Amino acid sequence: METIATKPQNRSSKPTAKRTTKIQASTGNGASKSQLRIKEAAYYKALVRGFTPGHELDDWLAAEKEENQ
Repeated sequence: METIATKPQNRSSKPTAKRTTKIQASTGNGASKSQLRIKEAAYYKALVRGFTPGHELDDWLAAEKEENQ
């Protein structure tokens, strides 16, 4: 069993940062449904061109453009 050591805090100490979470669309991994569609479209664009390196950004931007039309 692994234990994690924590630094004790006294009562006068205040947290320095507040942790917040943003609720995303229900996709299970934090990405929005739109982002998942873009990711999939970019993958298929890369597949069609044989996954030659150096065009990843072009694939992503083209997929984003299609998603936003």
